[in-house]
Amino acid sequence: MPKHKLTPPPASGDLEVRHRSGAVARMLRMPVATLRVWERRYGVTQPVLSPSGQRLYSADDVRRLALLKQLVEQGHAVGSLAQLDMQQLQQVASTHASVLAARHGEDLAQGPSSTAPAWRVAVIGTALAGRLKRPGLLRRLARPVHWLGPYADAAQAAAALQGASVDALVLHEPRLHEGSLAALQASAPALAEVPRAVLYRYAVESTCAALAAAGTALLREPQNDTVIGQWLQGVLQATSRPGPAARGPVPSSPAVPPRRWDDAALADFAGLSSTIACECPRHVAELLMQLAHFEAYSAECRHRNAADAELHAYLQQVAATSRARFEAALEHVALHEGLILPP
Repeated sequence: MPKHKLTPPPASGDLEVRHRSGAVARMLRMPVATLRVWERRYGVTQPVLSPSGQRLYSADDVRRLALLKQLVEQGHAVGSLAQLDMQQLQQVASTHASVLAARHGEDLAQGPSSTAPAWRVAVIGTALAGRLKRPGLLRRLARPVHWLGPYADAAQAAAALQGASVDALVLHEPRLHEGSLAALQASAPALAEVPRAVLYRYAVESTCAALAAAGTALLREPQNDTVIGQWLQGVLQATSRPGPAARGPVPSSPAVPPRRWDDAALADFAGLSSTIACECPRHVAELLMQLAHFEAYSAECRHRNAADAELHAYLQQVAATSRARFEAALEHVALHEGLILPP
């Protein structure tokens, strides 16, 4: 049975903050009885005892217990972890996180169990076409994709796709100029009604606003494959959803990537910051919740206020793009710190 140190109350100048077992159990969302069994049977921590007999845990104790609880919930035996120090526990968590991420990627690569037909996507731009065929990016998509092209420009795409069924059109336009939308519609009128998305680098605000108001999903490069995959997934999912009922002059909605995690999952993940000194996981998770709610708020406003519909459509798109980038950042932080992302 582990021995507990009997210590006097902290001196007034002592900055060490200690927590009672009940408070630690609430922070970690685990029964006090489990905490005591872990101590008695496995010696996972050695809290000090106050003169009144209360178990007192340091911040390091809480971090260790939080990481142990996370690993146990993922299937590890507490007995096999009890004697590992904090660095060794974080190595186990990092390995587990990497294996889960790889397994998740394999599951996505295999696609859904249903026999959903492949999306037919026309691609303008050879550089973009090469990126869209990368395995890591394809794993982000919920259905298989049949790529059409790549084509040098809209006119070539229109000529090659006469009478063909196309679910979406994606373009790489490093420089967007005023009149880009009109030029696209003039050179490829048959593709004017096809959901489209543009990956661009330079453009003035008015050009972006005009394209977004016309229903074009915009993404500014440079972007990593994770963000491009989520962006494309949002575009393709929009092809499967019926559009909203007509509301007068409200512009059509640009496609946005779906949320990866809801508020509950993000809140749980934010709580894992107690396992490491860095607070970045909590900050990024909280930013994601704020961005997701602002995105939803902008979507609601654009349908309630016809006068400002274009502005709110633009804000919705900006929020969605920012959210997708922070989701990729959260995944990066989790792998770096050995934290396990929510499913």
